[in-house]
Amino acid sequence: MATIQAKISRGHKYWYIVESRRINGKPRPVVLAYLGKADDLLRRLQGLTSGISLKSYSHGAVAALLSVAQELNIVTEINQHVKSQRKYMAAKPTRNNLTVGMTLLLGAIGRACTQTSKRGWGAWAKTTSCEYLLRSNFNGIDSQHFWDIMDALPVDKIENIEQAIIKRVFDKYDIKTDTLFFDTTNFFTYIATTNTECTIAQRGKNKQHRSDLRQVGLALVVSREDLIPLFHLTYQGNFNDSTVFKSVIDKIKIRMMELKLDLKSHTMVFDRGNNSKKNLEMVSSAGLHYVGALSPCHHTSLVNAALGNMDKCIAVGKKEVFVFRDKRIIWDEERTVLVFISDKLKEGQIRGLLRELDKTESNLKDLQEGFKTHPRAYHFKTITEVEERVQVAITSASAKEIFSFTISANPENGWTLNYIRNEKKMEKLQESMGLRILMTNQHEWASDAIIQAYHGQSFIEKSFRNMKNPYHFAVRPQYHWTNQKISVHFFMCVLGYLMATLVMKKIMNKTDFRGSMDTLFDELNNIRLATILEESNTPGPIKTIYKLEALDIQQNKFLSALELLKFHEKKIEITGCSVYT
Repeated sequence: MATIQAKISRGHKYWYIVESRRINGKPRPVVLAYLGKADDLLRRLQGLTSGISLKSYSHGAVAALLSVAQELNIVTEINQHVKSQRKYMAAKPTRNNLTVGMTLLLGAIGRACTQTSKRGWGAWAKTTSCEYLLRSNFNGIDSQHFWDIMDALPVDKIENIEQAIIKRVFDKYDIKTDTLFFDTTNFFTYIATTNTECTIAQRGKNKQHRSDLRQVGLALVVSREDLIPLFHLTYQGNFNDSTVFKSVIDKIKIRMMELKLDLKSHTMVFDRGNNSKKNLEMVSSAGLHYVGALSPCHHTSLVNAALGNMDKCIAVGKKEVFVFRDKRIIWDEERTVLVFISDKLKEGQIRGLLRELDKTESNLKDLQEGFKTHPRAYHFKTITEVEERVQVAITSASAKEIFSFTISANPENGWTLNYIRNEKKMEKLQESMGLRILMTNQHEWASDAIIQAYHGQSFIEKSFRNMKNPYHFAVRPQYHWTNQKISVHFFMCVLGYLMATLVMKKIMNKTDFRGSMDTLFDELNNIRLATILEESNTPGPIKTIYKLEALDIQQNKFLSALELLKFHEKKIEITGCSVYT
């Protein structure tokens, strides 16, 4: 129940509507509305101002994520592994009466709901029901709050924390893990080149085409269904995929054993960038089953054998593909190999080839016209120099194979260029496009099962697209420049994504929603909680009501599936929120 209280400021008395809430276990007055001076209050009591005042907050996404965090006991798991790394902090550090676990959870929730910096987190939180649900005050949470708290989490404890949380996920949810997908990506940063203290951010081949900037890598393992992240590793940005894969094989095996997953009944799927003879030896020695890919250009004999023998037609989904299947010794081990043509890949490669050839032909035509009209601009002494200049215009290896040209001296002190585009060679080149080679040690699997397992690799690509989404789950922006804080930041982002996938799983299991996670969280953010202050014409307390705004059919289904229709009517009890236990 709200009450009216007075406060003296600079000799004047001001009146407020105040509600008593327990914050950090102690009763504290929380101001709901400002009434002004006595004259303003008198006008209210005389009926000159009466009615209802209302303010609403974004509620659905925050409530869903807090509910998942409560189920998994995330805060306690994090707090068990923290330590003070600053002299002025307590043995078990807090700041603004919030523990390390609670602060990182709040940061993870912010990452899942919207793209915001830690500096802007507090302003965003004020637009949500998070303060009300936790009965806490977030006025002091700024970037410095996050920086100090993040210092208290040792990087070498992140793996243990993640493992404990994933164990709780398996206890609470039915996670299908018969097929696991592994892949890597990277995120560019704006860390200065002159910063020598940060070693994790390095230049490399950036997948967002920002190789001019330093980057940080992220390796991820997700489940086949629901894309639940089961393992992550933040690594140095200049490591290639094969090097990273080699460093995590044993860690992935340990994670699977800790989760009591039978290695014989699980299959790891990874892309060809992770291949090497040594890596596959490590995978086999770890007792892991796998489905991987090989590069066609490195196995020409296999490709030549397959092109004339693709006579096995199998159904993959709703499509039929021709497959060549064989057992071959590759890198000193017998593996089942499949060669097939991906129509989608072939279409893309043909489009790329045609663009290359059109560009090359345009370059040659410009040279041809230039030799004719501006002989002085192309003054070469020998025919070898002219041929070298033409070779520069033929940019790709495919174009060099298809285009042929001749150079002859022009009587008018110039050169003549003639070229031919060999259509037969182009058709032959197109026939061998779209090839994919898969390998596995699951020798008993049917060909369609192997192909479908590898096609599932696109699932983890979907996870990375989600984490690069500019609206939800975003890893960027990250304004950190030390190895420790970057690693903690990535952990926080993966934690937010984990909770979001569990929310998505609940929705998919209990409703007919089949949209994207981005669409789901847009819809959840639009579910709002209203604070209603009912003013009366007669003296007495002002009644405060918290009520959900009117829900449409889909929003009602979401809250019912998540069991959140009455969630706002009780305080969320999260162990370790502000007091260590």
